[in-house]
Order: sequence, then C-alpha cells, then structure tokens
Amino acid sequence: MSAPATARSAPTATSTPTSVATSARRGRTLDWRVRFAALSVIWGFSFLLIKVGTEGYAPFHVALGRVLSGALALLGVLLVRREPLPRGRRTWAHLTVSALLLNTVPFSLFAFAEQSIPSSLAGICNATSPLWGMVLSLVALSEDRPTRRRFAGLGLGFLGVLTVLGAWQGFSGVDARGAAFALLASLCYPIGWIYVRRTLAGTPGSPVAMTAAQLMVSTLQLLLVSVLFTSAPAGFPLWPTLAVITLGALGTGTALQMQYGLVAEIGPTTAQMVTYFVPVIATTAGVLVLGEQLHWNTPVGAAVVLAGAALTQARPSSGTKPA
Repeated sequence: MSAPATARSAPTATSTPTSVATSARRGRTLDWRVRFAALSVIWGFSFLLIKVGTEGYAPFHVALGRVLSGALALLGVLLVRREPLPRGRRTWAHLTVSALLLNTVPFSLFAFAEQSIPSSLAGICNATSPLWGMVLSLVALSEDRPTRRRFAGLGLGFLGVLTVLGAWQGFSGVDARGAAFALLASLCYPIGWIYVRRTLAGTPGSPVAMTAAQLMVSTLQLLLVSVLFTSAPAGFPLWPTLAVITLGALGTGTALQMQYGLVAEIGPTTAQMVTYFVPVIATTAGVLVLGEQLHWNTPVGAAVVLAGAALTQARPSSGTKPA
C-alpha cells in the first residue's frame, strides 16, 4: 500500500497519525536500502494478497481480517516494549475518523475492486494518491502552493490513468466499477491525512501505539459493517486465510514499523519513494504469480502516472542537502 508519512507531510497511503522520531532510534540492524527494498516488496505484494483473499472471503471480511491481524501484530510490539495505548477522549474520537478514512473505507474498497479488476491495476490506481493529495492540499492546506511543475505533474498523472484504463478505446476490457472503487480508495488516503494533520499532529504517543489504536478502532468498525451487511463465512479456506493474515500482520502491521525507521533515518522524501516501486512490483506479481494479462498500455500508463506523481511531490530547492 501507499507509504505512510509524518504528520507534517501529506502521504500517499496507509495509516499512522503521528511523527516517527520515537521509533527511529529503535534497533537498526539492517542497512536502510535493504529495508527499503523489503518494504517495496511487501507493499507491492499486498494487492496480490487482497486478490487471493477475495477468492475465499467477502470484501468486508478481507478488510476485517487485515486490520485485525495488523492490530494484533502492533499490540504484540507494544506489549514487548511496555508502551501504553493513547489516552483521552479527544484523541480516540479523532482516531475513529482517521481509522475510517485511512483503513476501513480504502481497505474495503480495494477488496471490492479486486473482485473484478486485476491486482496489477489496483496497484497502479493506488499510485494516484499523490495526485489526489496535491489537488486536495491546494484547497485544504495553505502552506502548499501551486507551481507550474506540480500542475504539470497533475495533468501528466491523470493522462497516465487514462492510458492505463484505455480511454481511447472506450475503456474496453476494464471493469469501470472496479476501477472506480480502486481510485476512490486511493482518494481516501490524502483526505484522511489532511484530517490527521489538522487534528492529531503533535498528539502524545508513539507511532506504533497510535497506529495500533487506529487499527483497533477500524477492526470494530469493520466488525459492525460485516455483521450488518455480510453473512458469516462458510469456512476458512487455507490460502485465502493465510493471504489475509499475512496482509494484515506483515503489510499493515510490521511494514509500518519499517517505514517509521526509514522516514526518521533517511528523511520522508526519500522514504516515500517506496510508493513508486509498489505498482511495479504489484504488476510483476500479478503477471508472474496470478497469470494476469499485461497489455502495452498498462506499464506505459503506470510509468506516466509515477512520473506525474513525482512531479507533484517536487519542492523548490533550498540549496541545502538533506542530512
């Protein structure tokens, strides 16, 4: 999924509401390049795991299993570290909204989307989050000023989306509903992060504790939705079950800790470059593992989307080098 960011910069995806300084100092045993590559692979394979999960479970169940596994993984980390969950009604109220926007809704939408579109297409749609983020930040965040480069990146990015979807042939061969769900899921992330920046920036608590709490709230939300709108699963098929557990524990739980350390060690700009590798890996995994078809417009459009996203994230040079 899209990489999380600090509370001061708009991310391109998944779900932590606070700064990363606390976890930065915890056990760096591997070179950051190794962790960067591992994170790219984990999030790139997330879309394949969603696809496998939907073969045995309803979309809401896939999302529920994902956040539950992720919450349990992070709660285990908190138990080992003896760190408490965040406190305060205000904090938990804001976490309820951020859980809805950053976990419950997008995770459900991606699961629904992958019932009818390839996992590779879902991964490419996920890469549009920086494009949506730029549009929203220009309206909601006064510190983000438009530039010609960023506007060019926005236009280029959406041209790439049209290329991926095959707009010149009337979107033939692409399920419009599934693609719309995936794009809406990608839109949820910048909306959620704008909310986080306005309400939870500077809130006491480690990133792991805040994210664990957020995933706990999302678990309750999805449990309620599943009870109301989905019948209980008839069984627990092996591969879909393993896929959902891995998706949550590894991709939604463990991977976030890796990202926190990367952001603090090499800076958010470099760390968030992982976003640009995710669709490449998602496409490769879909083709090689699931046997999904790949037409020329998919990789070409994906490259255009990523180029546009990179331009929208560009900032004016300050004349100094990052630490």
